[in-house]
Amino acid sequence: MTATEPQDTYDEGDQTSDLNRAIGKQVKVLRERAGFTQKELGDRLGYSEDLISSLERGRRTPQAEFLAAADELLDASGMLKVAIEDVEKAKAKARVRHPAWFRDYARLERQAVEINDYSCHDIPGLFQPERRIRALYEMRKPLLDEETIEQRVASRLARQEILTHWPPPMITAVIEESVLRRPLGGREIHKEQLEHLLRLGRLRNVELQVMPNDRTEHAGMGGSFILLTPKGKPQLGYTEAQSSSRLVTDPEEVRILAAQYGSIRAQALTMQESLALIEKMLGEL
Repeated sequence: MTATEPQDTYDEGDQTSDLNRAIGKQVKVLRERAGFTQKELGDRLGYSEDLISSLERGRRTPQAEFLAAADELLDASGMLKVAIEDVEKAKAKARVRHPAWFRDYARLERQAVEINDYSCHDIPGLFQPERRIRALYEMRKPLLDEETIEQRVASRLARQEILTHWPPPMITAVIEESVLRRPLGGREIHKEQLEHLLRLGRLRNVELQVMPNDRTEHAGMGGSFILLTPKGKPQLGYTEAQSSSRLVTDPEEVRILAAQYGSIRAQALTMQESLALIEKMLGEL
């Protein structure tokens, strides 16, 4: 399993803060005044439609770069730029609401300069758009209440901010073809997920590969795992099974995981082949 946020008690704090919601409403009003759809605004600023939607609803903390660019494009006369200082102060104080058993990994992930993820069960949490995240939590058994679902969606989206901050970590990921063909959440959400992977796979700091179904040898039969390198610290591993997790810090165990990951990447499709396969999957929908 990938690094997800299963059931547990959360830290205090609110990712959908009053500040985020107020800024989101301002962005929406300014966008509609300018005559842009969410997709059009995202295209003009280099962001996804999903991210613009999340920002307008206060589910994500806006980055300073976004506020500055949106202020110029939407002719906001400094209305959005003036919020940058408050946003940065709020982000410094905020604590992400991860479950207790996940917090150590989440803290190390925020410090990471390199993340290597092998996923045989699901799309890595860092690569999931909001609608898919929500669909995954809504299908959980036993059922989760609405408040818990919203908390966990917000927490996973908050983790994804490392994809856009500077400097971003180098991220490599190998995902099973079978995972990419499973339409969890329905056709539209599945299509959105594949499109999202294509966008991420073209980022300079992301190397995305697919492990095809026809391989006769596979070094990853032991299950999913993550290799993480925090800044200034040794590489470590992370594994999950059901509702438990484990940080792997023993140097020999980490070495074995790293060797396995190297073999997995060698057995997978190249990055170009992988993106071509995802594009082919999209064409089949």
